[in-house]
Amino acid sequence: MTAAQTSMAPVRDDRPAELPTATRPLARNGGLDRRRLLTGAGAVAALAFSMSLPAAGTASAAVLDARRITEDPFTLGVASGDPLPGSVLIWTRLAPRPYEPGGGLPASRVEVRWELAHDEGFRRIVRRGWVTAHAEYGHSVRAEIQGLDSGRVYHYRFLTGSWTSPTGRTRTAPAAGARNASLTLAAVSCQAYHDGYFTAHRHLAAEDVDVVFHLGDYLYEYAVNATGGARNYTDRRLPAHFNRETVTLEDYRLRYALYKSDPDLRAAHAAHPFVVTWDDHETENNYAGEIPENDVPPEEFLLRRAAAYRAYWENQPLRTPQRPTGPDMRLYRRLTFGRLAQFDILDTRQYRSDQAYGDGWRTPGPESEDPARTMTGAAQERWLLDGWRDSAATWNVVPQQVTFAQRRDVPTAAYKLSMDAWDGYPASRQRLLDGAESAGVANLMVLTGDVHVSYAFDLKKDFDDPASRTVGTEIVTTSVSSGKDGAERPANWENQTRANPHMKHYNGRRGYALVTLTETAARADFRTVSAVTTPGAPVTTAASFVTEAGNPGLTPA
Repeated sequence: MTAAQTSMAPVRDDRPAELPTATRPLARNGGLDRRRLLTGAGAVAALAFSMSLPAAGTASAAVLDARRITEDPFTLGVASGDPLPGSVLIWTRLAPRPYEPGGGLPASRVEVRWELAHDEGFRRIVRRGWVTAHAEYGHSVRAEIQGLDSGRVYHYRFLTGSWTSPTGRTRTAPAAGARNASLTLAAVSCQAYHDGYFTAHRHLAAEDVDVVFHLGDYLYEYAVNATGGARNYTDRRLPAHFNRETVTLEDYRLRYALYKSDPDLRAAHAAHPFVVTWDDHETENNYAGEIPENDVPPEEFLLRRAAAYRAYWENQPLRTPQRPTGPDMRLYRRLTFGRLAQFDILDTRQYRSDQAYGDGWRTPGPESEDPARTMTGAAQERWLLDGWRDSAATWNVVPQQVTFAQRRDVPTAAYKLSMDAWDGYPASRQRLLDGAESAGVANLMVLTGDVHVSYAFDLKKDFDDPASRTVGTEIVTTSVSSGKDGAERPANWENQTRANPHMKHYNGRRGYALVTLTETAARADFRTVSAVTTPGAPVTTAASFVTEAGNPGLTPA
């Protein structure tokens, strides 16, 4: 068996060994937190018996003869992710009837073959192997293929029975220490199906990029009605089970199937390797760690989080180390692209302190400015700072979820800040900025999603002093569809641009960001579409900025 086969063959029992007993903040209700004691044994029992997680005997489940599959099982397309030097990760999920529970397959194993080639016609096959699609993992499969050339494009596909998947295109990362001259990445986020079409993904599929960073809100937990919300379908009707909020594992699996059935999203995945991280809506709006948005028992929310995390892993091109254990999943990780760039992908949801002052836009004060508050948790913060100290990269890029720079809402002393963004965790933000300075990080760039608009910020040593030194840049990508069509200048455009002199760009249309890194500079292009409530809108470049290596600060290109 190949390395890819052996790495994927075992089926692990994902039931958590324990959940720590602790006093947990339960929910925000009128600005007040209620505290309850969560017992580890009770949560473990609930997770074990309510999630249908695979038991030790899963590998002996019946095998379905793939020749009996009479409808195309590759309706959700293919994807690749987390490129490494000499290794690619490829993914698919079998679902001949994606809008049905179980995807239209019985609770059986299905054997799936994969092929990797130098050419799109698969005349020069480099590797091939087998993986097993288990019902307990939603019939998703992934192959981690080793021993490849670094910095090279490959093509891949899956086969089962008489069916062949669409062809995907991926690439390995440059070798460690390679002096690669340039790297182009795309940043995307926030693709609410019910708010419009994924036109931005169709344009992104045609861009010449090395890797795509998806910065969260890949799906939304909210109900999608029979006509697809703002898509206003007239040629189809979606099943009634989409018209409710996602809570259970089956709910989340079905919602991923709905999103991945979108042809524009499938095209972007097939064209480029993705590096993904979540925000809140993959689970629930504005949750913080183990604290839900709504007033529900802690065991109930952890069950929901376990379901959401499990479905996320099943449906994303993530490697084996990211496989969740119950309601926990190690998503933060590091990728390097030669000596040009180090990417430290953060998780700002799973470990954060509760939002101060009940969340929302609030006047900052002792609660939000408490030095003990954290956005990342202590372990992830240490990991990031240690990684910067060891970095030899020209550019140190941090793909993450919520706005990092200070963002006042009005240009007066009575300003408010978003308690869900880093403004609600200023001590945590300052520890990172101080750590980057201490590590000698000369070219810090933060990539952000979440806010459904595009921003470009200079990162300041002291945001309260506009004359203070610029220490990095932040590129905030707008949404793919969330917020519907948007506007070039949202209603708060003048207030925010006047209130934040370090804000160099603000646009409210949908789209994505392109960033090209070289040894001497980085260029950011904000790509936007005019509408998403109707399909097929063209893409344009709304603005472009450049920052020089060793001289942080954005200037119009």
